[in-house]
Amino acid sequence: MISLSELQTKEVVMLKTGKRLGFIVDFELDDERGYITSLVVHTRQQGGSLFNRMAEMVIPWEQIVTIGDDFILIDEDAKERRKIEPKENE
Repeated sequence: MISLSELQTKEVVMLKTGKRLGFIVDFELDDERGYITSLVVHTRQQGGSLFNRMAEMVIPWEQIVTIGDDFILIDEDAKERRKIEPKENE
């Protein structure tokens, strides 16, 4: 078994492109069955600014290919991810 604190130390990386998305900050649960349904990852928003804002991306569990010692590899083609935009006052 792996704990949330252990998952949070692993960087989430796209399998095909090698793009590093960020680190897990939270997860979504199916509270009826007790399964993790999605991981929430902090990512940096792309932009021309020196001070990039943090955003969150929700990655469905079905996209996870493997959980290794240092990385969590995801298949970006498996299912669409959704972004959570930061609130204006953050």
